[in-house]
Amino acid sequence: MHDMKHIRTILSPVMALVLTACGGQQQQNGAQEGTVALPRVETMVAAAEEVPQEAVYSTHVQAYAINHIAPQSVSRIQKMNVDVGDYVSRGQVLAEMDRLQLDQAALKLKNDETELARVKQLLAEGGVSQADYDQLELAFQVSKGSYDNLLENTILRSPIDGVVTARGYDRGDMYTMGQPIYTVEQITPVKILVGVSESDYTRVKRGDSVSLTADALGGKTFTGQINRLYPTMDAASHTFNVEVVVRNADRQLRPGMYARVTVRFGSRRSVVVPDMAVRKIQGSGQRTVYTVEADGTVAVKPVTPGRRWDGKYEILSGLQEGEQIIVKGHTAVRAGDKVEVAAL
Repeated sequence: MHDMKHIRTILSPVMALVLTACGGQQQQNGAQEGTVALPRVETMVAAAEEVPQEAVYSTHVQAYAINHIAPQSVSRIQKMNVDVGDYVSRGQVLAEMDRLQLDQAALKLKNDETELARVKQLLAEGGVSQADYDQLELAFQVSKGSYDNLLENTILRSPIDGVVTARGYDRGDMYTMGQPIYTVEQITPVKILVGVSESDYTRVKRGDSVSLTADALGGKTFTGQINRLYPTMDAASHTFNVEVVVRNADRQLRPGMYARVTVRFGSRRSVVVPDMAVRKIQGSGQRTVYTVEADGTVAVKPVTPGRRWDGKYEILSGLQEGEQIIVKGHTAVRAGDKVEVAAL
């Protein structure tokens, strides 16, 4: 019994210390539970600025003009002077056909010309009537027209400056009218057809400058001009064609190349926010912006975004200039939450 009393005497001060410590910890926890920290967000004021309006279209480069070189009738090919890949100039002789008919027409033209000169002298002297002279002059004009036509279809020339992109025959072949002897394409300049939305019909005009890049050329940028607006709309796609012409003096752009064309429509004043401030609602295409209201609470506002560029969004509707928008911390708050604001 004496030993048990001694143990109680020793333990009592220890238990008192433990109870005192536990009581202090409970008071401290109670104090912490009574204080609720507000979510911290970073904000900025939404501002308006002039936003360049532009759209990017995917398309292909086309030759400015394409000519199929061939005579009007069946004939044997005597000479072929160029090949695929050769650059040719306007008027250059590309091929020559059999000359038999041409030589015969040249002889007849010479005889008719000589006879007409003789009769003209007789007319001046009163030796023939005006009707006889007119008849010979008509025969001469017919012979000349026949000769010119045969010349054009025997000595085949390029009607444009361009590059030979196809060859259908070899020397000595009989041209059978199945396909052209050569195809020549003009690539200085080139043209590009862009399908522009009908909503932008009034915002583009002939002479407007555009820029384009070609993937095959490492994204190099070229400048072109709108040369023609097509007069009709595609009822299915609600677009109309715009013809863009690019000088292509160095001949780097080639027909068939994939290109991206940027068409500019001027500018408009809109509210602009950082793209990090715009959130997309999962499962829909709706975009929202979080704002802090005057009472310090969060509001979620559906917005209609416009152009996106350089890390910014143009806002077409749903947000006013001067509103306080949340750019960081909006993922941890909901509409109606009180927040602690730190301005950027």
